[in-house]
Amino acid sequence: MSAPFHRFNVFGRTVLIQREAGLWQAYAVGLDGKRSPAGFVVPDFIEVDEMEQYLFDLFHESATPGNGDVRRIE
Repeated sequence: MSAPFHRFNVFGRTVLIQREAGLWQAYAVGLDGKRSPAGFVVPDFIEVDEMEQYLFDLFHESATPGNGDVRRIE
């Protein structure tokens, strides 16, 4: 069974964050649904309820008028 994951829209990009062996792993999700390493690190001390703010702080320069926020995708 795989670990639960958390999916976010980060200024128009889909990012999946998952705990693996006690560490956060971040994946970019392509239009085809395939995952690849996202190329950034989420520190282990970040809690799930802090993840949106962390991603916003990390990528705020990617904001555009049409994609100006980070939000959880259910």
